[in-house]
Amino acid sequence: MALSALAAALGLPASGLPEVEVRGVTHNADWIEPGDLFVAIRGARFDGHAFVPRAAQRGAVAVLGEGWSGAQPPELPYLTVPHARQALADAAAVLAGFPSRTLKVVGVTGTDGKTTTTWLTRWLLRAAGVRTGMISSVGYELPDGELRQFPAHFTTPEAPQVQATLREMVQAGAGAAVLEASSHGLALDRVRGVAWDVGIWTHLSSEHLEFHGTLENYFAHKRRLIERSPFAVLNADDPWTAQLRGLAPLETTYSAEGQHADWQAQEIREGAGGLHFRVSSPAGEFGATLPMIGRFNVANALAALAAAHHLGAAPTQLQAGLASFQGVPGRMQEVREEVSGGAPGPRVIIDSAHTPVSLEHTLRTLRRVTPGRLWVVIGSAGGRRDPYKRGPLGEVAARFADLAVFTEADHRETPLEEILREMERGARAAGQGNFVSIGDRAEAIRHVVLEAAPGDTVVIANKGVETTLERGGRALPWSDLGQVRAALRARAGRSG
Repeated sequence: MALSALAAALGLPASGLPEVEVRGVTHNADWIEPGDLFVAIRGARFDGHAFVPRAAQRGAVAVLGEGWSGAQPPELPYLTVPHARQALADAAAVLAGFPSRTLKVVGVTGTDGKTTTTWLTRWLLRAAGVRTGMISSVGYELPDGELRQFPAHFTTPEAPQVQATLREMVQAGAGAAVLEASSHGLALDRVRGVAWDVGIWTHLSSEHLEFHGTLENYFAHKRRLIERSPFAVLNADDPWTAQLRGLAPLETTYSAEGQHADWQAQEIREGAGGLHFRVSSPAGEFGATLPMIGRFNVANALAALAAAHHLGAAPTQLQAGLASFQGVPGRMQEVREEVSGGAPGPRVIIDSAHTPVSLEHTLRTLRRVTPGRLWVVIGSAGGRRDPYKRGPLGEVAARFADLAVFTEADHRETPLEEILREMERGARAAGQGNFVSIGDRAEAIRHVVLEAAPGDTVVIANKGVETTLERGGRALPWSDLGQVRAALRARAGRSG
């Protein structure tokens, strides 16, 4: 697209601009490719204008920002906008051809449950014959169902990646897309320009206050999804939902805890085969089976059912889709390592629980199906990540597990000992002493896997399927699953 045409599409003066072609847009100078537009964003720590020379060196054809303040004129054509981040998203949507307008797009937000609900919704739509793509914190999928990864780890990738991925979905023949919309993604306009059809609200609890400042601000940013959706799916069990009612032109509600709602789960049973319940809904009443651990996943299932039904899925398709769901990597994922000659070991679960609420849900759920002791390995992030949950995480881990091991989980520039002491203080304040701190995550995992007995359950919490571990300023290659498998092999070798 010509630079002048892009400027006009963004509502900017187009006269006097050079006749150059814009091939893409980014705010990261290191991601620039020849023909890109560079968006210079003034952030809390860096001013993107300082990287204009590097962007030019890499082949940028123009710069967009909130005003040039340098002593010398910029070396590239400069477009001035009132909000650089919004313009980044708008330019990305224009250059991608507004792909979401040709898709049925479901957004999912909330503190916990986003990823599972995203995966369930995309599974149900596919079961109804809709070719569906997905963007989640675990990765993204085109309609072929192959899980792919973005170069950088974001729950919601930056706007250019969102728009490019949606365009790729359209080109692959998708009719729908399901996006996990984080509070950061909504606050930083990463999903601006997405034409939502359905917005799902799971629930709200305290998280990311280092970024949002207050719980009210956190809520306000997440609320944007519901405000921008023509149809909202709201959790009647969440107290914050009262403030969301009426924001969308159309809405439906769901409850797994007996609240008055359009979609309700009744006669909930949890057994070896998963969850069994009856659904009472606008689609009628029907029995449902979900092969997942955790009663809390009934609420996630109801949200996904309501969204898929709104987009045309029939009750029989919903039933069959739920019953065949294959789960989410890193969410209550049981590690089944085949080791010849080894004695029976503990059950090992990898789960991404990283908030006090989600960790409590995970431990309560596994307590009911654990005949022996329940172990948990848990850490808390450092840096600017929410420091207020470190003590509560320690308390929850020690209260609901028999043995808790506190360890690292992306401590970044924060001294690890400081984080571990805060978690220990949280456990002690709750009157608990059933914990130990092992700073090295690999050592912590190996310790619990070797020490746990047959009949015990070991939970490796925090990271799920994340592929890096941040120590200081370094992001190291990492896999909880790989560490668990290595520990299980070591255990088998010790007992062989």
